[in-house]
Amino acid sequence: MTTYVIVLSQNNMMVYFTPIMLNQPVMKRRLIIFLLAIVTVPVLAQDQDQVVEAIVKEATQQSQLERLAHELMDVVGPRLVGTPEMKNAHDWAVNQYKEWGIDAENQQWGEWRGWERGITHIDLISPRVRTLNGMMLAWSPGTGKKGVTAEVIALPDVTDSAAFASWLPNVKDKFVMISMPQPTGRPDENWEEFATEESFEKMKEERDAMNSAWRERTAKTGYGRRSLPVALEEAGAAGIIMSYWSRGFGANKIFGASTKEIPTIDLSLEDYGMLWRMAEYGDKPEIRVVAESKDLGPQPTFNTIATIPGTEKPDEYIILSAHFDSWDGATGATDNGTGTMVMMEAMRILKEVYPNPKRTIIAGHWGSEEQGLNGSRAYVEDHPEIVANLQALFNQDNGTGRVVNISGQGFLHSYDYIGRWLDAVPRDISRHIETSFPGRPGGGGSDYASFVAAGAPAFSLSSLSWSYWNYTWHTNLDTYDKIVFDDVRNNAILTAILTYMASEDPEHTSREKSVLPVNPRTGEKYSWPETRSPNRRGGLDSED
Repeated sequence: MTTYVIVLSQNNMMVYFTPIMLNQPVMKRRLIIFLLAIVTVPVLAQDQDQVVEAIVKEATQQSQLERLAHELMDVVGPRLVGTPEMKNAHDWAVNQYKEWGIDAENQQWGEWRGWERGITHIDLISPRVRTLNGMMLAWSPGTGKKGVTAEVIALPDVTDSAAFASWLPNVKDKFVMISMPQPTGRPDENWEEFATEESFEKMKEERDAMNSAWRERTAKTGYGRRSLPVALEEAGAAGIIMSYWSRGFGANKIFGASTKEIPTIDLSLEDYGMLWRMAEYGDKPEIRVVAESKDLGPQPTFNTIATIPGTEKPDEYIILSAHFDSWDGATGATDNGTGTMVMMEAMRILKEVYPNPKRTIIAGHWGSEEQGLNGSRAYVEDHPEIVANLQALFNQDNGTGRVVNISGQGFLHSYDYIGRWLDAVPRDISRHIETSFPGRPGGGGSDYASFVAAGAPAFSLSSLSWSYWNYTWHTNLDTYDKIVFDDVRNNAILTAILTYMASEDPEHTSREKSVLPVNPRTGEKYSWPETRSPNRRGGLDSED
């Protein structure tokens, strides 16, 4: 018997009839194999292209990034662990996911010192009147609504710790400046562009000498960076003044206070330098500080977890990872508002165009990354079954720029699967990305390290700088206006496609580790990160 079978060409555009003899079982089996080879594979490839095209279309035509940025940065604001704003952020994310039809919840992993920032207002009262540019550090005690008015003095250059102990009574009821006054507020690239070579080199030599002299000055007090403010507080100081310049125009880093009763404030470089000169010249500057804050006691801390369940392999997982918390010198736009937006937007896109993934897709928005990867470490500790069955984790946490580097993190066969997944990414995105395989495991710089330490394939989507380290990383300038939305949209598309490909991959990713190379600086082999337990009670009974 002769049977005619309809066969589609590889582009599915041509139909032709071919006679097939089906009078033998062997012929039937061969026919099935033949049809699978010429029909099924091209159809699957076409389906993949269609999904990738749909991802790009959804991301570009229906983008939610600008709205997410406004709501997270402008309305919710900074997300310091233990603050009401952090809890508001978690609740906002859960509600947003539910609007998209994605299950989400806040999972408590510990407690932290609760604190709420109020108004900070700093005024020079004498020898002239002027409002100064500065803010209170995180977790700092306040002054109350009435404020404190006092003279400002500089940390002295004493001979040794005994001389400093003799001087300490002078701080009573005074604000004490404990940072080195900078010789210039211009970043080095500005000097390099406009100064003569001789002038630039002279400035750097003078600054190096000042840094060395300042280290000696502070060492002779007998106290360290964290213990010096406490010693001044115990001696009766009215407050601590510092200035942590970030080497960019108008940029200061804002971290946490170590005082328990008196305020610690950070002043801009120019205002701090002015007060220092006034104190050194004997002008006896006097300031008035109103710094309001509330100690809220122990507060629960959370990770926000969103989930799109898998259909064929629901017990295998892909995690989209970004820390949710920030310091609160500004609104945490690029650290890590942009990473958060990338993962949320990728989840929204996937829910729209790939609602029934083969593997379960999880978005992890971690709390307290800034204090030691605590949220992600807690998740690894609390969910070993997910870590054990992790197909891949993609983490984004170094600013607003487009992703330009992906490393294999030391996993021996990472090239095989990441290479397959990247092949599906449009060329206008992938052409910017450099890869290193198998690479070496990163340190504890961000949350992917929590999973790598547990042996799971977790990868950092590393971004172009956009002057991240000087201008926005932990600074008072990390705000909405620094977001580059084209690059963030690029990263959301990349993340969504990598996630789709990882979900569809018929193979489970290998966890075999490579032999790590030698560190040229130390002459010793690089090491894998060690699993560490999270600090689940930070700030309650420790200095963290």
